[in-house]
Amino acid sequence: MELITDPQEKAQREAENGVRQFKEALEIIRSSIRKGDDAPQFALNQSIILRLQQKALEGIHPLAGTYRNSPVYIEKSEHFPPPHTDVPDLVAEMCSYINANWHMSAIHLAAYILWRMNWIHPFADGNGRTARVVSYVVLSVKLDSVLPGTPTIPDIIAADKRPYYNALEGADDSWKRGIIAVADMEAMLEDMLAQQLLSATQEAAI
Repeated sequence: MELITDPQEKAQREAENGVRQFKEALEIIRSSIRKGDDAPQFALNQSIILRLQQKALEGIHPLAGTYRNSPVYIEKSEHFPPPHTDVPDLVAEMCSYINANWHMSAIHLAAYILWRMNWIHPFADGNGRTARVVSYVVLSVKLDSVLPGTPTIPDIIAADKRPYYNALEGADDSWKRGIIAVADMEAMLEDMLAQQLLSATQEAAI
């Protein structure tokens, strides 16, 4: 059940919430960038994820800021997300993977989040938006930077989702064989990061 039924009003609220969600992401990034070797290391947790999802769905969906309470299905996908009762534990496992593997590359961690959150599909709505922004937070914090340039990686993905969907399907296929393999997602994110950073140098040259 959605709180806004008028399509135009909903689209307007989604756009406004998208801005709010990204501002929240930037606040998390800025507060998590390490200021010296003795600064505490960032740890991804469920509170951060729920906070970002709430910003995207506030005023639109009654389950904003909470996990789904029923099965969900992904249109035009062969993947069937796990039961809603498993969601909290699966999200906790995902966070543990990121925190335990913080020594790995920023691109790998961001790619893993982008795939795994979509695989879990923890929310009744806003899964893609939230997965993309959480992935971006992890990427930025791992790189110790508020990344310059526009459009940002989440915006680049949203503009053409075909490479994103293909990378998700490839990772899903690997997971069916018990393998974590997100190479396609990593390649996609590397290219998009280069695009974003290049745009910053072009803007500076103008």
